Amino acid sequence: MNKKQHILNVALLLFAMITPCLTFAQKKELSQARSYIKSGKDFDKAERLMTDLLKKDMASRDNKKVYLTWLEAVQKQYNVANEKLYLKQKQDTAAFFDLTRRMFTIAETLDSIDMRPDKKGRVAPEYRQKHAAQLHVYRANLYNGGSFFVRKANYKQAFEYYETYIDCARQPLFESYRYDTTDVRMPEAGYWTTYCGYKMNDPVLTLRHRKLALQDTAKASFTLMYMAEARKWMKDDELYLKTLEEGFRRYPTFYYFFPRLIDEYNRTGLQEKALAAADSALAVDADNQLFLFAKSTLLLRLERWSDCISCSERLIALCDTLAEPNFNAGTAYLNLAEKLDEKKEKKLRRQAFQQAQRYMERYRVLAPKEKDKWAPVLYRIYLNLNLGKQFDEIDHLLKN
Repeated sequence: MNKKQHILNVALLLFAMITPCLTFAQKKELSQARSYIKSGKDFDKAERLMTDLLKKDMASRDNKKVYLTWLEAVQKQYNVANEKLYLKQKQDTAAFFDLTRRMFTIAETLDSIDMRPDKKGRVAPEYRQKHAAQLHVYRANLYNGGSFFVRKANYKQAFEYYETYIDCARQPLFESYRYDTTDVRMPEAGYWTTYCGYKMNDPVLTLRHRKLALQDTAKASFTLMYMAEARKWMKDDELYLKTLEEGFRRYPTFYYFFPRLIDEYNRTGLQEKALAAADSALAVDADNQLFLFAKSTLLLRLERWSDCISCSERLIALCDTLAEPNFNAGTAYLNLAEKLDEKKEKKLRRQAFQQAQRYMERYRVLAPKEKDKWAPVLYRIYLNLNLGKQFDEIDHLLKN
């Protein structure tokens, strides 16, 4: 007999000797756990016996009786906790929800064992119908548990409860309930996972249930906002832009999408697309000050001076205390003036400088701390209008 064969024989002999001991240990601890359950107390001890058994005995992990006993022990604890809550007695709410989630974890694990084919390849789960019916009654508390932990700002725990709630839809244990089509709260649960992922600054968790979350139309604008932020965290510029575009298309007046979309277009040199977005926004809300200011600024950058002035004046008419439209109008008039011929268009040129002066001086009043913006412009205006006193003041300011 060679050495390898000898080692194998010894191992088989040891396994044969140990297995009856393990089987005896299983029977003993199962019996003790059953006694605890029948006594109507010490349900937690019964659970501990089963969890310890699963840790130390690999063979017990395929034993349906172990999971059945464990499930019953947790279910009994749940019933006690539920009664305390109903009677408004002292009860740890977080622990109550944890019992709910444990029942689902145990039952789903048991179902995966229960659905294994027999020697003839037949699959006939013995406990599925019973356990699915039992847990269906408790399932709402998975959702409630998520809501509880959201209120506590424990977003990691909340995410796990909502995800367990959602996961029931793909579990064979609950296939007869067809939660994906019958449960109207599924999209809302999807939204809350997205929210929790966002609050944890975790882009992967934020995006995991995004398709389901978007079905919650009441909060889809927020879902798209969280999705956009997640794309940004992942430095996925293409999908970040696409999400902003979708958000703006669906919710043009939602505070988040428009300014970031304009910024992104400007960052990538797509100013014509930015202007088109501003026009689309104004088609929805013609007097929106943010939309008008964005258009005014874009027209200035595109050197469309006359259009910029018209847009800025419209915005000033709506709110004459806004500083920036005055800067845009003043800058546009200055650029117009400097393009005019000093000899052939002298009068028009002077009038344009005077208009630039009017708007830029108003900007100075409204934004006195923005000296770096208004002082150089006023310097050029006063120089061209030959306004010595004003020029000297600005020249002094710039030198100091």
